Amino acid sequence: MLVSILHRVTGDGMAIVGGIVLVWWLYAISAGPDAYATFVNCATSIPGYIVLVGLSWAFFQHMLSGLRHFVLDTGAGYELDTNNRWSAFLPVLGILLTGAFWAIMLVGRV
Repeated sequence: MLVSILHRVTGDGMAIVGGIVLVWWLYAISAGPDAYATFVNCATSIPGYIVLVGLSWAFFQHMLSGLRHFVLDTGAGYELDTNNRWSAFLPVLGILLTGAFWAIMLVGRV
């Protein structure tokens, strides 16, 4: 049940928050260097990083849940133990993938 709820919440979160960030970014690019500098300053602040990390976690969680549903649609993984094991593992894997993504992003900045 948790994975199903997370799938819906992450999809909605990416659509709403991600859409706002995308539109702001596109506006900042088109409005010139000062507007883009303001966007970058906000995006690289602590609250900005929290939003960006949250969006990347939502992406990975939603993607993994979608892949799980894809496998279930093939008829595999319906055994109770297998289904419960994957349902418990997906949030952990989403956090690990998010951490790995941000480690790569931050190491690349050095």
